[in-house]
Amino acid sequence: MRASLLSFHRWTYVRYLLASVVALGADMALFLLLIKPAGPVAASAGGYIFGILIHWLISSRVVFAQQAATVAQLRNRQKTLFLASAIAGLALTIGIVWVGDVAGLDPRIAKLIAVAVSFQTTYLLRKRIVFRP
Repeated sequence: MRASLLSFHRWTYVRYLLASVVALGADMALFLLLIKPAGPVAASAGGYIFGILIHWLISSRVVFAQQAATVAQLRNRQKTLFLASAIAGLALTIGIVWVGDVAGLDPRIAKLIAVAVSFQTTYLLRKRIVFRP
């Protein structure tokens, strides 16, 4: 039983990682498109928001499909919690990119650091709170 539970959690993490790669592709594409006209902080926010929309669709339909609520009221609660976790990730992303920009770091490097921190944070929030069985 414990081995099957561990395997389930491992595959959930792999699915989440793949969903994150897809969402990150959208995020980074918009970030790179907006970086010159909007600046690194606004570009990181815009990219992140676009990526989070894609991530919700994949997370609620593939990654955590078994834990996704089907009753409208519970589904709305999950959407709200997912949005809250996204705001936490967005705050981390903006903060890290801003600190990197102030420190003179290439904004693409700062964005990659932000991606790593935000990924782990939002995964834990979504697994333990948003889509808690």
